[in-house]
Amino acid sequence: MNTSPARTTPEQTTPNRADLPSVAVIGLGNLGRALASAYLGHGHRTTVWNRSPEKADDLVTRGATRAATAAEAIAAADLVTVCVLDYDNAREVLTPAAGALRGRTLLNLTSGTPEPARELAAWAADQGAGYLDGAVYAVPQTIGTPDAFVLYSGSPAVFAAYREQLDLLGAPTFVGADPGLASLYDISLLSGMYGMFAGFFQSVAVADSARIKATDITGLLVPWLNAAAAALPGFAAEIDSGDYATEMSNLDINAVGLANMLTATRAQGIGVDLLTPLQTLFETQIAEGHGAQSLARAIESLRPGR
Repeated sequence: MNTSPARTTPEQTTPNRADLPSVAVIGLGNLGRALASAYLGHGHRTTVWNRSPEKADDLVTRGATRAATAAEAIAAADLVTVCVLDYDNAREVLTPAAGALRGRTLLNLTSGTPEPARELAAWAADQGAGYLDGAVYAVPQTIGTPDAFVLYSGSPAVFAAYREQLDLLGAPTFVGADPGLASLYDISLLSGMYGMFAGFFQSVAVADSARIKATDITGLLVPWLNAAAAALPGFAAEIDSGDYATEMSNLDINAVGLANMLTATRAQGIGVDLLTPLQTLFETQIAEGHGAQSLARAIESLRPGR
């Protein structure tokens, strides 16, 4: 991942520079306003549009141009950044403005799933526009800082051409020419995040049953999870190689340990719905004769075609 250069803070605005590509931001929620602020703060001629026009007020005060329509915003820009609720909203906003897209580049930072991203990319190509799809990993206040990164997929040529502008938003990583890949990566990364949240909620519920404060158990849980995360690259290497041989913590050992945890959790009057599916994966692999192999082999029960 690339190290982001020093950036102008959101409160500062560099005068517009004619040598920089003009940009438009369509959709001025919290993230959209942060994106527009990053462009504006680095001297880009920035045009903004939102269904609720008052959301552009602070940006206009700093030098952005408020467009009356999405088509007007698109026509004013080389790089058109879309950041709305979902892909249906993106198509609803863009379709009436299709005629303005020819020769421009569409950067879609709307959250979604792979197939709609591919469909939008194909539609943009039909309009004569370049296309990049992106997944943003940042809260709005960290846009344009080293704490933000963005995954992109779609046209490699577009990624290269606008690399300087993409770097203003967060460290950019190109994951492939398939426009759906950024969304697929997003689903994968968010799956890990929500799995962690599920474990956290289970942990706090068990602690709470013994009147242990959530803050107390979390103070112990965070360093434990950080230490446990060190095992993940090793598991990943096993999965990629298909070699699950181990002399350490195998499926048999983990299935017994997790079964004991579930029994103790039920005894505390706490549900085990969040962890039971993991036990099922362990038991499936053990039933197939893989109990002596690595815990990482549990993924084989999730692969397509089982």
